[in-house]
This record gives sequence, structure tokens and C-alpha cells, in this order.
Amino acid sequence: MAFLLTILGSSSALPTSERHPAAHVLNIHERFFLIDCGEGTQMQLRKYRIRMGKLHHIFISHVHGDHVFGIYGLLSSLSLLGREYPLHVYAPSHFGALLRQHLADFDIHLGYELVFHPLHHSRSEKIYEDDRLMVETLPLKHRVPALGFLFREKPRPRNIFPEMIKKYNMSLKQIRQVKDGNDLELDNGTRVPFDELTYSKHVPVSYAYCSDTVYTESFLGKIRNVDVLYHEATYDGAMEKRAAETGHSTSLQAATLARKAGAGKLILGHFSARYKQIEPLVEEAQTIFPQTVAAVEGETYEVLPGGLPGSLSG
Repeated sequence: MAFLLTILGSSSALPTSERHPAAHVLNIHERFFLIDCGEGTQMQLRKYRIRMGKLHHIFISHVHGDHVFGIYGLLSSLSLLGREYPLHVYAPSHFGALLRQHLADFDIHLGYELVFHPLHHSRSEKIYEDDRLMVETLPLKHRVPALGFLFREKPRPRNIFPEMIKKYNMSLKQIRQVKDGNDLELDNGTRVPFDELTYSKHVPVSYAYCSDTVYTESFLGKIRNVDVLYHEATYDGAMEKRAAETGHSTSLQAATLARKAGAGKLILGHFSARYKQIEPLVEEAQTIFPQTVAAVEGETYEVLPGGLPGSLSG
């Protein structure tokens, strides 16, 4: 299981007895990424048995309390637990000073290096890359500078068909050249295309996180054909005016964006506390985009090509 998503929080600004503020965890090839850190995030991590010490990167979409209030306690707990290796925080640029000031105000002395990465909120940029993954920002439209995040796997090296090695009696040197992405050049000058010689066992997948924002298509090109799209749905379709006034979206708007993007699956979240039951929001979204589900706290999903097949957790 290479690309796993766990929902820690699905509520908007006001938590409920059943829903917590925003937080998602991605486990990508045993590399753990936390997206947003609302109040109670560290308790949710413990509840769902995700080791805090495995977190190396925290992405903050914007500086509203329901997305950041949990970070101070989490950073403090990591220090109390003896963390020594660096922790990277990616957030809108003005959060850096706030973070440092609040840590000082709370007399929190970290035993590890906290590396802050200031993000531009007006344009998309690549903010993280390793051998298997790339992360880009998605400019959102909210009451304060806000960003979404696009996590995209990189293609893995292709394998050579065994029958091709046999057919062309390939030498070790030729095998290495093809593995490096080159065509095969035969003794008679003929070239056999790389794609004809090789195959891939793995199809890269992608996940886009979009919260909080009014309806906007400004990043539509970036999320084209994304496998799983998480989009806020603070309100139902009848509350479109209220959504616009507060810088949020409706379930119908989220579904419209998913349809236009050609997403594999849509996860709705960031539900207003006014909704005791969220099924009606999902059902109305499904009238536009049938492959819609609700963010359910504690559920872990495997992200696969074309979308989200279902929960892996009990």
C-alpha cells in the first residue's frame, strides 16, 4: 500500500462532538505528511495510531484557527518526546513570525530544528520534491491568503520485457542504456524505441487538497485528471450566497469543479456545524459528480489510479 490518506478532521470553524477541525495525513511510501493542524490534531493522531514521530513535513493551507490551533501543542509534544531531527513547516509567509512569537509566548523550547518554508499565496509553485513525490501549491480564494496542495507521484523506472532481452540478445551494456531511458541501437543501425522495449508496473497517482475557498477554476489546469480531489463543502447548495460571503464553497460547487477537472473521486469535507447529518450534502453533490464521498474521520483510504476504492480501516 503505497499512497494512503487518513482523515483526522472534517469540521469547519466550530468543532462538534463527532467532527474535529481540519487535518489529513498522507502516508506515501512510508513518508508521512500532515496537511493542516486544527485543534486536537495530536489527539487524533494518537487515537488512530499514527506515530507523531514519523511526521517530517506539515503543510498549512491558511492561518485560521481551525487549521492551525493544533500545531503549537503538537510541536511541544514532539519536543517532550525527545525528537531530535528537523521538522519542516510549509505555510503562507506571514505565519512564520506568528509561529515563532507564539512558541516564545508559550515558553516552548524545541529540542529539534524547526524549518519554516514561506509560501507565496498568489501563484502556484513547487514546494517539495523527493525521488518519488512532488508537491505544488494551488492558490485559493478565501478571506485570508490560502493555498491548496497537489501531491503527485513521480513515474517509476520502467522495466525491460524479458522477451525483448532475449529477442535482441541484449548485452549488459545495452540493458543499462535502455534502463537509462535510451532506445536500443542494433548493429545494423536500426533503433528500437524505448517504449516498445519496456513496461511499467506502477501508475503514478495524485491527490489534491483544496480548503478553504470560494468556487474558483483558477487552478483547474493543475488538477486536471487528479485521482482524488478533496474540496471543502462548508454549506449545501441552498447556502450559496452565505458561502460566497464567508469565503467558502457549497457541495454543488465542489462537485462542479470535480466534474470539470475530470477527477477520479471527490471527497467532501470542512462541514459546517449546522449540519448534524452530512448525507444530504453528499447526495446533492452526487447529482453532478456521482463519484463523491464524505470525509469520515478515522478512515484510511488507498489512493489508486482513477480514484478512491474505499476504506481500508475497520
